[in-house]
Parts: sequence; structure tokens; C-alpha cells
Amino acid sequence: METLFTPVQSLLGGALIGLAAVMLMGLMGRIMGATGILAGIVAPSNRSEWTWRTVLLIGMVSGPAAVLLMTGAMPPVQVPVTTPMLILGGLTVGIGVTFGSGCTSGHGVCGMARLSPRSIVATVTFMIATAVTVYVIRHVIAG
Repeated sequence: METLFTPVQSLLGGALIGLAAVMLMGLMGRIMGATGILAGIVAPSNRSEWTWRTVLLIGMVSGPAAVLLMTGAMPPVQVPVTTPMLILGGLTVGIGVTFGSGCTSGHGVCGMARLSPRSIVATVTFMIATAVTVYVIRHVIAG
């Protein structure tokens, strides 16, 4: 499977994620963990919690629409796995988020920036698990 090297787009995307995380922390005193934000939409503690979380989630998923407006074409999306694999991956991530008390955005972006030891360990664990999973899927299972 070929992957594209996109350093400019990756740098800009990372900068925007970092800016959003800093703004959320500075303006709302909140950590930008995508899973926690989504969980707060499903079961909000009050109306204002639901509002900012919904606005942030809309911003997270509106990227393709922004690309369409700027370029006149939707960005290409390729999903190189089957639907059952996507479901299995989603369930696995959900279990990991539950046991890890947070997701890659919360630990990897915000926790690492705060030098949180728990987030550093969690992020190293994510990366090792990712490398092992990719190796097993591509080289052991796929042959």
C-alpha cells in the first residue's frame, strides 16, 4: 500500500490542531480529547457543555466541506480495509480509550504538551501498539 508524504499539509494540520487545543485550554479550561468531547455530547452535564462540544465537533468534521469550498472538489478518501475491519478497529479504539482514560488527542497532543507522565506513558503505549498492529496486519495476516 502506497502512502503519500505531505509535509506541508501535515505541518499545517498539526499547527491547527495545536492552536485549537491551546485555545480550548485557554478559553474554556478544557483538554481537547476528541473522545471526551464526543462523550460529553452524548451525555452532557448541562446545556453550555453540549453547545461548545457540538460546535467543536462540527469544526472537526467540516474539513472536507472547507476543501470543497476552496478547491471545488472533495478531497479523495481511500479506506484500504473492509467494513468489518473498520468496525473491529472502532471497537478496539473504544476499549483502549476506556482503559487508557483518554484518547490519542487528549494524551498525545494535550497531555504531552503539559509533560504529564501518565500521558507520556499512554502515548508511548499507543505508538508501540500501532507499530505492532500495522506489522501484524500487513506482514503476518496479509502475508
